[in-house]
Parts: sequence; C-alpha cells; structure tokens
Amino acid sequence: MKQFQFEYKEQEMFLQELSNFREQCDSGNMNVSMFQIFTEVLDWDVIHKVCEGIEEVFPEVPYMGCSTSGNIVDCRLSYNITVVCTMFELPSTQVKIFQYDLTQSSVEQITETIVAETKQYPWVKAIEMFFTIPETSTTRFCDGLRWIRRDIQIFGGVACSDDITSDASCVFSKANGVSEKSILIVFYGGENFYVDSINVTGWKPLGRKFRVTKSDGSILQELDGIPAYEVYRKYLNIKNDDNFFYNTLEFPLFYEHNGTTILRTPVASNEDGSIQMTSDMDIGSVVRISYGDPGTIIESIRHDSRRIAEFVPDLLRIYSCAARRTFWTSKEPTYEIYPFQEIAPSCGFFSHGEFLRTNGNLNQHNVTLVIAAMREGEKKDSGVPVVPAETDSLSRVPLVSRLATFISVTSLELEEMNKQLALVNEKLRIAAIVDGLTGLYNRAEIQSQIVKALDKVEKEKFSLVMLDIDDFKQVNDTFGHQEGDNVLMALSGLLQNKGSVYMQSVSAGRWGGEEFMMLLQNTDMSSAAYIADLIRQCFANIHFPSARPQTISLGVTQAQEEDTLDSLCTRVDMALYKAKKEGKNRVVAI
Repeated sequence: MKQFQFEYKEQEMFLQELSNFREQCDSGNMNVSMFQIFTEVLDWDVIHKVCEGIEEVFPEVPYMGCSTSGNIVDCRLSYNITVVCTMFELPSTQVKIFQYDLTQSSVEQITETIVAETKQYPWVKAIEMFFTIPETSTTRFCDGLRWIRRDIQIFGGVACSDDITSDASCVFSKANGVSEKSILIVFYGGENFYVDSINVTGWKPLGRKFRVTKSDGSILQELDGIPAYEVYRKYLNIKNDDNFFYNTLEFPLFYEHNGTTILRTPVASNEDGSIQMTSDMDIGSVVRISYGDPGTIIESIRHDSRRIAEFVPDLLRIYSCAARRTFWTSKEPTYEIYPFQEIAPSCGFFSHGEFLRTNGNLNQHNVTLVIAAMREGEKKDSGVPVVPAETDSLSRVPLVSRLATFISVTSLELEEMNKQLALVNEKLRIAAIVDGLTGLYNRAEIQSQIVKALDKVEKEKFSLVMLDIDDFKQVNDTFGHQEGDNVLMALSGLLQNKGSVYMQSVSAGRWGGEEFMMLLQNTDMSSAAYIADLIRQCFANIHFPSARPQTISLGVTQAQEEDTLDSLCTRVDMALYKAKKEGKNRVVAI
C-alpha cells in the first residue's frame, strides 16, 4: 500500500497537480485505488470543486471524505483541504465504499444492512467509519454492529468542523454526494490484507467515584442521587451556560464499559441539571471525573507505538479527538503522535468522537486517540526505532500532575476510610438492636416495632405471638448451658426463616431469657394462631445432640385500635400463661 497527498488551495493548481500525478501513474503502471478528502472548510461549493477535480482527472476512481476539526497527514497538522490517494499493490486487496442516509433509514436498518454486506463480502477484514454528528446516542448503532464477524476490526471518527462547539458536519462520497446526516462505511480486505488497531487515552481518574443513579439513554440525570451537572459545578466550578461543553472537554467522565476504559465528554447541560452525553450511560455504572496527564499520555504512546512498529504497517489511519488538539496548547497540535511519524505514512483528522471495536464490542470514545495500522502482505523488517519526542523533558512530572495524583490518592483513601466507618457504624447499629446470642431483635427493638405498628393499626392489622421454651431450666441444669444455648439458637433459627412463606411478614425478637415475641404484620388472630402452631410442631421435631426433644408454649392475640403497648403485651402474656397452665406444648389465642 502507498499513500500520496495533495493540499487543495485553488482549483487550477489542484487540477494541474492531479494531472501530473495521473501521468506518473500511467507511465509507472500504477493504479489508484481511492481518494479520501479531509476538510475543515464546510463550504459545499468548495467541497464540490474538489470532488469535481478528482472526477475530471480520475473518473474511474472512488472518493469519499468528511469535515474535520483539523486534518492530519504524516502526523502533522495540515491547514488546507487535504486529499489523500491510496494505492493497493496486491491484486487481492479490495475496497468498497457505502454511504447511508440517516434521514431515509433507521439506525437499525442501516446496521442490519452493514452486517448483511459483510456476509456478502467475506474478504472484508476492516471497516472504517465516518459519522456525521448524531442527534442522539450512538449506542444503538454500536450495538447493532455486534453481529459482525469478530475477526473484522472497526474504527473511525465522527466528522465535525473547526468550531468544536458546533453541531455542523458533513460526509460525502462519489456515489451519494454531500450530506449532513449520513454514515460513510469503507470496507478493506483481501487474502493478503492485515490490520491492527489501538486506542490511547492518557486521561487519569481524579477524585472520588460516583454511581449513575438515574439516566434515560444518553441523558445522564443523576450521579449519587444529585443532578449530574452539580458534580461539575461543585468540583470544577463549571457553570451551566453556553460554554459548558467547551469547559468540560478536558474533564470527561472515566468508566469501564464492555471490558475497556471509556472516556465520555458531556455534550450539553440542561436546565433540570441533567447532562446530554454522546452514548447511553447505564444506571449503576461507576464513573469518575478525569484529567489529561502528559506523562501518562506519552508513556502510553511509547508503549503502543512499539506495538504498531512491530506490526510493520504500510499505512496508518489516525482519529484524534478535537479535545486532544486543544490539550496540547503549549506544543504542536499533533505533538503526541510524532512517534508514529517514522513508522508509516498516515492520514486522518481531529474528530468529534472516535470509534473502535474491542473484544467484539464497538464503542464510541471521546478524548481518545484511535490508530489503525494496515498492511499488504507479510511483515517486512522496517528497522524503524521508536523513540517518543522530547522524552527527557517529559520525564519530569508537571506540578499539576503531582497535585492531581495527590488529590486522587487522598480521595481514594478518604473513600476507603468512609467505607470502613460505614461498616463500623452498621455493626454498632446492628449491635444496638440485635440480641448477641440468637441474632434476633433484642427486646428494645421488637418493642419499638410494636409501638410503630400500633400507630398504624387502624389501617394495617397485626398480631402478636409470645412463646416460651417449656421447662428450659431443666435443660441448663441437666445438660449444661452450652446445650441450653443450642436450644435457644434452634428456636431463633425457626423464627427468622424468611424462606418460609409464612414467615416473610414476621419480625421476631428475644423478649428475655427463654421468652420470645413475634410481630406478624397484616395477620389476623386466626392466621397468627395457625403460624404459631406450625412453629410449635417444627420445634418439637428438632433433634438436639444431648437433650431430649423440647417443646414450646405460645400465646396469640390480635391488636385492637384501642390497645396501648402495655395492654397488648399484657394480653399476649396472659395467653401464654394460659397455655402453660393448660399443660404446655400448645397454642392459646385470646
């Protein structure tokens, strides 16, 4: 594969350059495979002139292109409309271009068509995508392509303009012309075609974690129960105004999705405090605000440039977020991709969003660098050393990076301390309401729940069951306190058996010694007595290691509107006393 590039400045000069190139191709028996056009200029008349020039000199060659926030050629920023010519050197290498109109077909119809096309052309090994700025989330589009063969790599970018806050963008092709609402798809492949792709972020999570507690597709509504915008206001002092998008560009949300790290930049803030994102944000996702760390970026580039160099590509396709261009304000806009300059010729653009397929899942990224490496034939020994520019000067960690790391680490430590404190508080809370031996509520807590139930007794009926282990003193005296504890815990296990349909509305507590109290919500006296007798029978059938089978006596009563805590407890205690007096191992309801 070979690449040739032209810069469009004016029509006559462009036509002359193309004509000279045509003569070279014809005399050298070289076949042009395709033209790609990248333009920051959103003037359709100018775009048409470029296209007309190509058609005039190379009428048989397909072309396609998109608007950009900056054109990249050989890892340098090109300030004019850039026309890139690609030549395939092997007859087995193929390319096909498709353009789909989003106003004529639904996202589902388009993705189904793309999937079907990949089945029709089994030679496809890579798909390049150019997407006009979507009005809604790209999640449905990404999900729709999951059925494409897993060995096919997918990469690309969202078209934009020189104004990164604008929604203006376009794509165009020879077959379908210029469109503001379309998707361009390029198939690459062939028997001896190879491709590899990477993505680089370099953005690091900053500060505390937030959980998505409310969202509606790509509308991020709440983080930790508060409006999502409030997180940006509180921690970064970013106002909810027309500059919100620009001010949040360098502070995207950082989270794990589909097994990979995703950076997601808010598109706009809404009056209700919600934030418009470019893709869906699932409820339950854990996110953190992130910041760009030059050291991390350069280290990532150093690592990944070695991988690309080892692939020995013929050409590189580069898609870098426009936010990364603004990030390197003290350097050249393409400073971070200089290491790839010595590896292979390249072209691409600064985008509004980047696409890359990872582990079979297509994801849209923000603030990310995506690089696709393509090659015809087996590897050749390039002998290209890969050394990032100005490595020494970047080995010193900037002050802002050190401060951000300090904030991040201390925030994580604080989160861990809060978790431990919450665990301690929870243990203390449980200890204050739970009986240590049986695990049931203690008397104070079950009594408190009875009082609360009495407050609602006019609307919600309930009953009490008081129970006592028969002749329990003899168990302790004869078999020892350990066996006595075994008996108590066996009974408590029955009382907190939430797996039983009968016990799901029951709260049980240890009233004192071998006495227990059960609160049965929404239960009349007849039903309470039935449940009480089931418990009596189950307990009588328990086998203890040393003691003989034990029995319990139970008293049952239903709360009345005129009851107080004292009157209700006195009545259920009388029922229990009557059960004892009548011979034990029975249920009495009064």
